[in-house]
Amino acid sequence: MSENVGFAGQIGPEHVEQVVEKGFKSIINNRPDMEGGPEQPTSAQIEEAARSAGLDYVYQPVVSGQMTELDVRTFANHFNELPKPVLMFCRTGNRSNNLYQLAKQMDLLYD
Repeated sequence: MSENVGFAGQIGPEHVEQVVEKGFKSIINNRPDMEGGPEQPTSAQIEEAARSAGLDYVYQPVVSGQMTELDVRTFANHFNELPKPVLMFCRTGNRSNNLYQLAKQMDLLYD
């Protein structure tokens, strides 16, 4: 694993300050809006909190079990351009971790 990336389960706007305190500079959200129902915070809500806290934010939803090569390449482009370290999240963190690992295996990351 790299010091440039971390993984988490679902976060909400109320968690963004903790993300900043842990030293992250960017967030990538891989969880589709409404995947967890109406109680799941929307990407727009999290993005507003992240940007207000000075973080870069990317919403790249990936459907669980349906990750494509395009998803991996799109992620790699975002990751390579974002300030590090980057916090990636989805429902449990596994999907985000898989996305990162596939991009590493394909030698797409400047990490």
